[in-house]
Amino acid sequence: MTGIIIMTVMQKRMPGLWLDGLPAIEPRHALDGPAEADVVIVGAGFTGLWTAYYLRKLDPGRSVIVLEAETAGFGASGRNGGWCSAELPSGLTGLARRHGRQAAVDLQLAAVDTLDEVARVTREEGIDCGLSRGGVRVLARTPAQLDRLRRAKAVRERFGFGDDHFRLLDAARTAEHLDAAGVLGSAYSPHCAVLDPARLARGLAEAAERHGAVLRERTRVERILPGLVRTGRGDVRAGVVVRATEGFTASLPGAGRALAPFYSYMIATAPLPESFWRQAGWRDRAAVADLCAHFTYLQRTADDRIALGGRGVGYPWRSRVSPAREQAPAVWRRLTETLLTLFPGLPGPLITHRWGGPLITHRWGGPLAATFDFTPYVGFDRDEGLAWAGGYGGDGVALTNLAGRTLAQLIAGIDGPETRLCWVGARPRHWPPEPLRWLGINAGSALAHTADRYEERTGRRLPVVGGLLESLLG
Repeated sequence: MTGIIIMTVMQKRMPGLWLDGLPAIEPRHALDGPAEADVVIVGAGFTGLWTAYYLRKLDPGRSVIVLEAETAGFGASGRNGGWCSAELPSGLTGLARRHGRQAAVDLQLAAVDTLDEVARVTREEGIDCGLSRGGVRVLARTPAQLDRLRRAKAVRERFGFGDDHFRLLDAARTAEHLDAAGVLGSAYSPHCAVLDPARLARGLAEAAERHGAVLRERTRVERILPGLVRTGRGDVRAGVVVRATEGFTASLPGAGRALAPFYSYMIATAPLPESFWRQAGWRDRAAVADLCAHFTYLQRTADDRIALGGRGVGYPWRSRVSPAREQAPAVWRRLTETLLTLFPGLPGPLITHRWGGPLITHRWGGPLAATFDFTPYVGFDRDEGLAWAGGYGGDGVALTNLAGRTLAQLIAGIDGPETRLCWVGARPRHWPPEPLRWLGINAGSALAHTADRYEERTGRRLPVVGGLLESLLG
């Protein structure tokens, strides 16, 4: 049955469901020669757009130019799973090791509050991105995963977060909200929303422009220097230069080891009939994830599709991001099999085309980025006039908002709770040079696959390796 499904997959691999669903527009004007501004932001993804938006709101007299190599939201911001989540990539334990317990708690609470802020801005600016705050359900499908959920609950409790933050449910109570096959239990957190990330990026770009920011698309930046950004279309001089390039950071001279790009991949179904949703019981549009090392994440979209993503192809040599890396048939096949495993009643009417078309309509991928210790960071060197943020490790839809607000306040000289968070001013450890970086990351990816296969076969955590992966992933 799975083989039939894969044969019917459409070959629409780019730009993916979210970008494909946007009304066509002409790219904004490219830079047409040398320019000057008070602030120039490199990258029109979420970090750059939120920074531009809040800067213009906080300090309307400060001129802002945003430079983008493609179009706003072209990278991870327009291709991700659409989770606006309060999760932190290094987890509370990792943050506490580096910055202390209270600092970890403060950043976690700020991430929770950020969901309200994103919802407020989308309402205020009229950004129709299908935001639905149904929380997130994390599914355990093996005894080892159920034990992992219990340990995750215990960690949160040690930091003072109770059932209102992370609540365990048995199989029966889980099925009341989501009837997926083979689930032994789950955890539910209210601190997550789902949305269409490409529509959020486009709406945010338009909002930043309404407030006076200038966006220049199709303008590739070649080098960032204090007070100067070099492009093939002319130099831009500015009092402050913001690097907001995330997965594409390594392409800039001098930044090759700051962030490592990792690829994540997604598939999306056609809109599913109401009969399926009645059977699945997935009424609240909560985000859904499993507990594999190479985990899978899902959302029910506003038009009743399932958008499902996961990881599996390793890190590219010397952090080289390229369109060729966006093709991952083996990962797409695994994601399709996961979908059918979770919802075995799904394929029958879809394969026979009784309501119009194949099961999978979109397949795509793109790079995200992580620091060596999986801790995101925000910084501003006022003396050099350089600012930066990134390393969200796949949790950037919400964290970019917090980072953008923080960068805007730092640049505007405003001292507030955001500017005192522990990720501000942090200088992440650089990744090792090649070939150590390539060998280490891809070996870790291979071990994660091994651990997942062992758990699927035995129901138990892989000795030694399983515990190490759990510790590294927070």
